[in-house]
Amino acid sequence: MSAGKNSTAADTSDREILITRLINAPRVLVFEAWTDPRHVDHWMGPTGFATTTKSMDVKPGGVWRFVMSSASYGDFPNKVVYLEVVKPERLVYLHGADTEAMDDAMHVTVTFEDLGDKTHVTMRSVFKTAAHRDQVVREYKAIEGGYQTQERLENYLATLRPRADK
Repeated sequence: MSAGKNSTAADTSDREILITRLINAPRVLVFEAWTDPRHVDHWMGPTGFATTTKSMDVKPGGVWRFVMSSASYGDFPNKVVYLEVVKPERLVYLHGADTEAMDDAMHVTVTFEDLGDKTHVTMRSVFKTAAHRDQVVREYKAIEGGYQTQERLENYLATLRPRADK
């Protein structure tokens, strides 16, 4: 057997999108913003999109149904099925179009690293194929949209924190 890369280890790099951001807010608050419909509709989605949560049940096997809307692009019904919820450290879920089969679902892992008054958020989305990942990046500008979404999250959280200059 030759030395080198383990052929049994799954390399998903050609099928994934990785978005990271250091958020200027404590982990508990950041996790709450991701898992509470009172918060999530204020920031989820790229610039120019609004999110409307239909239902949200954050627990293993629970479902979050929401619509992302844009005047320019229309409505996009989404469905998330939670696989793992470790408060306030990690969310693991399937995310796709709101269909029964969810054939296009990506596997998403979001981690929230506690850095005191800051949180390092890492969002890894793994698609079934590299072609599907490439299509989502090309047609929906998913990488740019992912960074815009994280920026919207940080901006929203800043509105919840008391200002020092008051």
